[in-house]
Amino acid sequence: MNKFFCIGNFVKDPELSTTKNGINCCKFTLAVDRQYQSGGEKKSDFISFIAWRGTADNINKYCRKGTQVFVDGELQTRTYEAADGTKKYITEIVVGTCKFLQRTVNAQDAQKQPKQSSVEDLQPDDGDLPF
Repeated sequence: MNKFFCIGNFVKDPELSTTKNGINCCKFTLAVDRQYQSGGEKKSDFISFIAWRGTADNINKYCRKGTQVFVDGELQTRTYEAADGTKKYITEIVVGTCKFLQRTVNAQDAQKQPKQSSVEDLQPDDGDLPF
């Protein structure tokens, strides 16, 4: 069985591209915290992912650097020959499902959000006090 699950944060914005056959592909890297700590210091692994078609479109549309997601998929290894003739090996997770764990705010949503109160907004003036 080949199954992978993780929760992580985008290290940088995802990269969307299209294959020669017109299929969308999105590559990204997540920082995934390890469960154990070394010397009281949290450790993270940086894991490469690839998503296809509609999943790729949604990830590219809604995720940015820092976005937290849950991903399940399968581990895949592949090789290719680089321009200099050397053989390159790639290990990545092929995304099956990507669940957004935090709401991303786009420009339109930001305008609809209520203004956050400041300390001055919460302070009553003397005329508002009942005593």
